[in-house]
Parts: sequence; C-alpha cells; structure tokens
Amino acid sequence: MFSEKVVNNLSKSSWIRAMFEEGAKLAQKYGAENVYDFSLGNPYAEPPEEVIESLKKHVLSDEKGLHRYMNNAGYQEVRERIAKSLQNESGIELSAANIVMTVGAAGGLNVTLKALLNPEDEVIVFAPYFVEYNFYADNHGGKTVVLPPDTSTFEPDLSALEERITKKTKVLIINTPNNPTGVIYTEKTLKEIAKIIERKEKEYDTTIFVISDQPYSEIRYDEVKLPSILSIFNNAIVVNSFSKSLGLAGERIGYIAASSRIKNIDVLMNALSFCNRTLGFVNAPGLFQKVVGDALTAKVDVEAYKKRRDFLYENLTRIGFECVKPQGAFYLFPKALIDDDVEFVKRAMKYNLLLVPGSGFGCPGYFRISYCVKFDRIKNSIPAFEKLAKEFK
Repeated sequence: MFSEKVVNNLSKSSWIRAMFEEGAKLAQKYGAENVYDFSLGNPYAEPPEEVIESLKKHVLSDEKGLHRYMNNAGYQEVRERIAKSLQNESGIELSAANIVMTVGAAGGLNVTLKALLNPEDEVIVFAPYFVEYNFYADNHGGKTVVLPPDTSTFEPDLSALEERITKKTKVLIINTPNNPTGVIYTEKTLKEIAKIIERKEKEYDTTIFVISDQPYSEIRYDEVKLPSILSIFNNAIVVNSFSKSLGLAGERIGYIAASSRIKNIDVLMNALSFCNRTLGFVNAPGLFQKVVGDALTAKVDVEAYKKRRDFLYENLTRIGFECVKPQGAFYLFPKALIDDDVEFVKRAMKYNLLLVPGSGFGCPGYFRISYCVKFDRIKNSIPAFEKLAKEFK
C-alpha cells in the first residue's frame, strides 16, 4: 500500500527525534523542570539583533516583489555577499555563480547529491556522523560507506579511508565541527585526506567530490580555527545553513558553495539549480534570503555555549565519564559506562535524563548530549548524572 522502502526506513529513523518525543512524555508526567532533555540540537538562544532588525526592515518596507519567485539559485545580491565572504576566507575565487541558496543544509545536501550521484555510486562518511546522510544518499541512488573513527581523538582514520575508496567512490562527506563529537578536524588531517583522494583519483581515473556539511562552522571555542575546505580540496562543495550560526533552525535557510576549481563548474551549477527546482524546493525562502544577506557578519553568543560546554565537561569527567573535549558545535560525546549504549540510555531515563545513543551516529558505545539548553537544566542535571554513574560502579 505504501512505499516499502520508506516503511522499512521508519525503524531506522533518527534516535534524536525518538528521544525528544520520550522527553515530551516525561515532561508531561514529571514537569518540564524535572526532566533533563539533552536530545535535540535545537538552539535555545534568540537570533542576533541584526537578524531581527533586518526582518523588521523587509516586512515593514514597501519593497515590491518581495514575495515572488526569483532565480532558482536565489537572489543575486545575497549570493554575491556569501561568495565574497567565502572568497575572503578561502582565497579561492568565487562569485554569485558559485552559490545556490537552499532550504537549509538538509535541502542543500539532497540537491548536491542529486546533482552528483549515479546509481550505485558510493558516498563515504566518517563515523560518528549524522545518520540521515544514509537516507540522503539513498534518496538519489547512492550507497553509504561508513568508516570507523580513531576514538582517542575522533579524527578520521586515514588508513581506513585509503582502503575503502574504490572506483565507485563519488563523494566524501566531511562534517567539521562534528555532530556529535564537537571535534574540528585539523588542517594536517584534511590535507592528508586531500592527498589520499588525489592518489585514488589518479589510480581509478575518477573524480571524487568532497562535501563539507558545516552548519556549526561559526560555533568554535578556545580560538580554534576552522580550516577552509575550499582551499584544501580541488573538488570541494560547502553546504551550510544559518540554523545554528544565527539561531534560525526553523526558517530552513542555507546555501551550497561550489569551488571554481571544479572541472565543468558551469554544468554543475546548472545541475544544482535544476535539482533545487525539481526536488520541489524551487528556491529558498525569499524573505530569509534577504535577512541572512543583511546579517552575514552577525553571530550568536558563542561564549554562552562555551560556558555550558565547560561546566558539563568538567562535571562529567569528575564523575568518571570519558570524553574528548569539544572544540566546536554544542554537543558532548562521552563513552557509555557499559558497552551497550542503547541500554545505557534507557537506564538514564530512570533519572529523567534524555540522551541519544552513539549507535544512532554509527558509533556504538558512546552517547550524545546536546547542551544548547538553558544553563539551569545543565546545572540541575548533575545529581542525576551522579546517580546514573553510581549504578555502574
């Protein structure tokens, strides 16, 4: 009666949403203040003032045609501003012609994969990873190849990458700062990946595209720099959104930026615009294209996230949890106190702790905590974490 593939995929769908729904049930039963829901990466902070002022300006203006269709790639002036910003960061020549505005990063990833993949092409991802990459690749005929991490650092395992690239490899997805670890891949690691890709492209006479999914690019701590994907990889495509950097998760606004070094770049950009239309997005929300164009240099309060990271990391490691300290994003990815991370997360619910098992990110034995919540929730949760830890001592 319904799509068999979709029905089968329902059982593999996001642990994040499943735990979020459990949290809603517990909140109804015990009161929201007594439930410590760390399941969903939903920014708690309001957008910066520049966003609010821009929104007011455009809504209250007499600007004609504000709500009409535009070019499928988006408004020319907004794309020019984004291209200029990325060119300044990367040193790679870019123009509006290299940018397509999209319905968030999820829309951008689907548009990009649709434009690149042929049936049975392989898409390599580094665990732990956002599980919906599997579905995005499958949407467009691709096969996901998951590579295990070096769990001492959660950097990519370069030897595994060398072994797993085949003639069918078309895409490598990089997510840095990473969801769920918060790790930022070093420039050295990324340059080593670029060398491996170049060797394999020559060996197989193929082209491998590197897609950088980087919605957390503006949330970084301790002055750690984010290496430019566009400057390191020849066939680089950046997919970004303003969900986290400007606190606009519900507005679904983002972009694709494709390197001018890609061979036949004009064909690719036309394909991206075509896929934006034929996948049903048509174009990104017009009003918020204007808003993000005005607010490109604005940022959310990263220090507020750092305060949460530091408090939670220091307390959890004091209690006895092992964890690589995040350099960006707003997640912790500690090691579970038993091998079975799913069982561990279920046991945590006894203390009204809503966590997400690492299995949901292709990395069993760990769990994710999203600390983009009010500080009081984090502070009040520590006794619950202490009780949970005592169960396994």
